[in-house]
Amino acid sequence: MTTETATDVFEEHRPVLIGVAYRMLGRIADAEDVVQEGWLRWSAASREEVREPRAFLVSIVTRLAIDRLRRIGARREAYVGPWLPEPLVTDFGPTVPDTAERAVLAESVSLAVLVVLESLSPLERAVFVLREAFGFPYAEIATTLDRTEVAVRQLAGRARRHVEERKPRYDVDPARRRDLTERFLAAAAGGDIDALLAVLAPDVRLVGDSGGRSKAPLRILESADKVGRFLVGVAQGQIPDLEVRFLELNGGPAVLILSGGKPDSVIQVDVRDGAIQCVYIVRNPDKLTTLTGE
Repeated sequence: MTTETATDVFEEHRPVLIGVAYRMLGRIADAEDVVQEGWLRWSAASREEVREPRAFLVSIVTRLAIDRLRRIGARREAYVGPWLPEPLVTDFGPTVPDTAERAVLAESVSLAVLVVLESLSPLERAVFVLREAFGFPYAEIATTLDRTEVAVRQLAGRARRHVEERKPRYDVDPARRRDLTERFLAAAAGGDIDALLAVLAPDVRLVGDSGGRSKAPLRILESADKVGRFLVGVAQGQIPDLEVRFLELNGGPAVLILSGGKPDSVIQVDVRDGAIQCVYIVRNPDKLTTLTGE
């Protein structure tokens, strides 16, 4: 296989490889590192080793992601405060024209689902991502993971039940989420506690990820009163050269707050029954480096 051909084939499959690695690892840099290592192994492979390029590449990247996930387990346990995935700009593009397929991809990369996936074992997570997000056949997943198809089906069933039991039920209508996000932002920025409470569900939760490096709650806040008062208090603090932009992150509308042109935080909300059920705030600077707001 020539270098040019190898590069063309790899680039053709890169979106799927990044998609698998990100859903496995929750960080863009980790995903890119795994895919880059996959490229090195791919470029060194002989034609005899590669019968199906896509299957070969997905197998390499999945195994590398499992290995990395096992290595970073201790790092996650020592993380300061709640952990959230690194925000990902999502644009499924014209290659995914089907609305139902877009909905599946958007849900599989949502913050709510990725947080639940953190509680799965690395193997369960791999099976869930390959099967539920990308629709890989059980037989192909079995080959990828060097397991029997029966074992893979058992892993898939266990992972699916786990996710379904713990995954919150949210409305996914982008227009509704955008409207409530705008109202939420206006109320918080204006310090209007009554307007804020009007859009928050009574049992709303706020999950703030700072890694201990920025101001954010070190525990999950629960109840409209606690969440509302915290947000109003934050809004009273001055962020120099403030700029607010809307964009799509992790399959849904989100707010990027910039200070002096640099990302300061990302806010995204989940909605159910016309009210905000969960507020996610990412302020760890390491997780905002890929966002420029452009």
